[in-house]
Amino acid sequence: MAYGTATVRKLTPGCGAEVLGVDLRDPSNSDMETIRAAYRDYGVIFFRDQELTPEEHISFARRWGEIDINKFFPANVRYPEIAEVRKEKEQKVNIGGGWHTDHSYDAEPAMGSILVARELPETGGDTLFADMYKAYDALSDGLKETLSAMKAVHSNEAAFGAGGFYKSSDQSGGFKGESLVGQAVHPVVITHPLSGRKALYVNPGFTTHFVGWGTEDSQALLDYLYAHATQPQFTCRFEWRDGSIAFWDNRATWHFAVNDYHGHKRLMHRITIGGGPLQ
Repeated sequence: MAYGTATVRKLTPGCGAEVLGVDLRDPSNSDMETIRAAYRDYGVIFFRDQELTPEEHISFARRWGEIDINKFFPANVRYPEIAEVRKEKEQKVNIGGGWHTDHSYDAEPAMGSILVARELPETGGDTLFADMYKAYDALSDGLKETLSAMKAVHSNEAAFGAGGFYKSSDQSGGFKGESLVGQAVHPVVITHPLSGRKALYVNPGFTTHFVGWGTEDSQALLDYLYAHATQPQFTCRFEWRDGSIAFWDNRATWHFAVNDYHGHKRLMHRITIGGGPLQ
């Protein structure tokens, strides 16, 4: 019988944890229990010195749920389950270069994403994460009460639509599905389906306004929440190296791909795992 060796080390006081001593090509049942607990408790977990093939990346993802094939991102030619997060040397715009959480524009947002480093610049290209559990916990009691009764609209049109950001950028050739844009409505404060904890669920990338509020009124409160949620005490910065993997929970975190490596290529493989309705 194989016994697990995985251990968990908190990355920063703000958010995230590293899972050490595990080979994701064939994690034991005990290792998987440790990984699942860390994912539930920390919202984003990191692995180092892994050597996953695309097939092993897909196999690990399937241990978590059904793979959600992204309808906008360029897909890997051989493996449609894998979206390519790519920036070529000559491109100026990167993918994910602002605070957001993936798929909040879907009626059933994705559970999470597993991002594997494939080609990295010598320096730069870090990813920032923010903990929405801690952001919610630090709100005043009065604001918590107000937000608990509110819902917000999330849309992907400004990002992925025909006149959206990516189609108007030097990333336009890789993106598709501009006719498939849409929106969804979710509670502003959710009860996380795994942890049972309350989390703030709006984000700068895709939230457009509160239900029943005007755009201008919504933006004032949204801007306050965004500034609050990205304070240093709620965030962490992950430095990518060869063999690095990040696995984040879209219901409990935001992320931001730092675009500071112009003139260098960066290629990541991302698999997104389907989720369910939020309450």
